[in-house]
Amino acid sequence: MVDVESGITPNGSYEAGDITVLEGLDPVRTRPGMYIGSTGSTGLHHLVWEVVDNAVDEAMAGFCTRIEVTILEDGGCKVLDNGRGIPTGPHPQYPDKSAAELVLTTLHAGGKFGGSGYKVSGGLHGVGVSVVNALSTRLVLEVDRDGKHYMAEFKDGGQITQPLHQSGAAPRGRTGTAVTFWPDGTIFDDVEFRSQTILERLQVMAFLNKGLEIVYKDTRTGREQSVTYKYNGGVVDFVKHLNASKEPLFKKVCTLMGAEEDQEVETALQWNTGYHESIYSFANGISTVEGGMHEEGFKKALTNVINKYARSRGILKDKDDNLTGEDIREGLTAIVSVKLRDPQFEGQTKAKLGNVSIRSLVERSTNEKLAEWIEENPREGNQICQKAVLASRARVAARQARELTRRKSALDGAGLPGKLVDCSSRDARETEIFIVEGNSAGGSAKDARDPSTQAILPIRGKILNVEKARVDKILKNTEIQALVSAIGAGVSDDFDVSKIRYNKVIILADADVDGSHIRTLLLTFFFRQMKEMVEAGHVYAAQPPLYSTMVGKKRVYFLDDAAKDRFMAGHPGHKAEFQRLKGLGEMDFGELKETTMDPTKRSLLQITVEQAAMADEVCSILMGDDVEQRRRFIQSNAKDVRFLDI
Repeated sequence: MVDVESGITPNGSYEAGDITVLEGLDPVRTRPGMYIGSTGSTGLHHLVWEVVDNAVDEAMAGFCTRIEVTILEDGGCKVLDNGRGIPTGPHPQYPDKSAAELVLTTLHAGGKFGGSGYKVSGGLHGVGVSVVNALSTRLVLEVDRDGKHYMAEFKDGGQITQPLHQSGAAPRGRTGTAVTFWPDGTIFDDVEFRSQTILERLQVMAFLNKGLEIVYKDTRTGREQSVTYKYNGGVVDFVKHLNASKEPLFKKVCTLMGAEEDQEVETALQWNTGYHESIYSFANGISTVEGGMHEEGFKKALTNVINKYARSRGILKDKDDNLTGEDIREGLTAIVSVKLRDPQFEGQTKAKLGNVSIRSLVERSTNEKLAEWIEENPREGNQICQKAVLASRARVAARQARELTRRKSALDGAGLPGKLVDCSSRDARETEIFIVEGNSAGGSAKDARDPSTQAILPIRGKILNVEKARVDKILKNTEIQALVSAIGAGVSDDFDVSKIRYNKVIILADADVDGSHIRTLLLTFFFRQMKEMVEAGHVYAAQPPLYSTMVGKKRVYFLDDAAKDRFMAGHPGHKAEFQRLKGLGEMDFGELKETTMDPTKRSLLQITVEQAAMADEVCSILMGDDVEQRRRFIQSNAKDVRFLDI
C-alpha cells in the first residue's frame, strides 16, 4: 500500500519533491484516526474488536467453536481461536512472503475479497489485523495448521523481527490462530484495557453466534477474572436477556427467519410493558447503530402486519386511522441480525447498512412469518394491538403538549427558563452548561463559573423517572421543561442535535448516594429522549472530589478512595488528616472552581453509548421496579466508576 499526499510547502513551492509518499503501514501510524476512529479509549479497544472479528468470521464460516480473549499481566492482549488458522504457505503473487505475513503487514490483504475464503465476514475487509500490527509496539502471531505450529513476530508498527517459521508440532488435532499484541503508548492516550468494555462486546458476539463459546480472562494483578459466554438460543436469548430487566407483555419470544442465496436474516422480538422502543440491528455481527436497509425492511413489514391484523380483528374500526410504526414499536425489544456476502456499510465505522437486496429479504420474511406467528398466537396478537392503541392516544396527547410548550416559548420571547444563568458567548462550540441540583450548590456554581462560556441551570429535587412515563407526561414536568428549553434542540422525535446551545452538558451532583441517583435520572432522560446528544459525546458527569488533605501548605484533592489509597501508598509517612468533603453546597465557590469547574484542573467523565443494547439494559435495571435486581447490580459494579455515573 502506497499512500500519496500532496501539499504546498510554506515557501509556496509545489514540485515533485513536495509529494510525500507513505509506504507499507506508515499511513496508519500517521493518521490512526482514519482507521480506528480515535486514539482514545474507543480506538484502543477497536484493536481488540478487529482481532476478535477475524475469529468470529471463522465461526460464521462454520470452522470455529471457541474464542479466548486474555488480558495479560503486562497489559498485552491475546486472542486465540480454534478456526482453520491463517494460511502459512507462500503467496502466488509474492512468493518470498508467506500469506500470514502479508495479512499482517499489508493493507487490504486478506481472505475476504475474492469470495472463496469467507461467504460472510465482519472485519474491516482485510485491513483490520494489519492496522493492529501498525499500532502495536510488538505483535506475536501463532498458527496451528496441518499438524504444525508456526510463529512470527513484529515490532514498532509492523517491522518483522522473526519471519513466519515452524517452531514445532501443533498440539494434537489443534488448528487455529493466536494473535498477541501490545498497543503503542506513543499512539494512544492510554493503553489500559477496560474489562467491562470488552465483556459487553464479547457478550453481544456470543448472542449473535448461536453456540459459539467466548471466554474472557484478565490476568492483571488485582483484577483476575474469568467469564464464559455461550448461548444456544442465540438472538432469542439476547431478547430474553434485554427484557429480563423489564416486564414482558407476554412470555413468548417471536422468531422470524428468512434466507436466499448469499444472504439470510434472523429476527427475535418480544414486547414489554414499558414505553421505549429497543431495536438493535446487526450485519455480519457488526452493530449497525444507525440502522439501514435491514432495519427499514423490518419496521415497514411490522407496521403493515400489525395494522392488517388489528383491522381483521375489529380492534381498529373503519373510521380509525392506521397505527403508526412508533405506536406499534412502543415497548418492543427486537434483534435484527443479517448475514450477507458483500455488505455495503456507509462510513468507516459501519454504522449503517446500505444493501437494497437485504431490505427486500427482511421485509418479505417479516411479512410472511410474523403474519403466521400472530395468527397462531391470537392472545399475544391482541395484547400487541391493545398496547399500540394506547400508545396512539398518548402520541396525540404528547403532540398537544409539545405544541403547548412551543406556544409558551414563543410568548416568553427567547423561551429560556427563568432560573437559567446563561453565559455571554453564543458560540456553541465553546460553551457548556452545568445542571446543578439544589439552590445552595447552584449559588456556589454561579460564583465559580466563567460567565463568558459557562452557564448554570439549577434543578430542584429529583426529576421525573422517564423510564416509567410516556412522553406526554414527561413533557408536563417543570424541571424537564426547563432542561429542554435550556438545551434548545427539542426533545424525543423532535430532537435535533445540531441545534444544541452548548457543546458540553455537564451533570454536577454530589458524590454520594443521592447524587448518584440524580445523575442516573438525568442520564436516563438524556439516553431516552436526547440519545443523539449522548452518542455525539456532548454529555458529561462532573466528578467532585471525595477527600482533601494538606501537603505542606497546599491542599490536595482526591477523586475517590482509590485515589486516596494510591497517594497513601506513595506517601507512607503522611499522618496528616484527610477531610471527607460533604457536598457541593458546603464548598465555597473557590473550592468548587478549583476542584470541579475549572477546565484546566477538573476531572470530567464523558458519557458514551458504545454498546447501546447494554446501556439500555443498565437504564432499565437502575430505573426499573425490581429492587433486588438493582441492588445486586450496584453491588457487583460498585467499583466500576462508569456504572456509578450511568
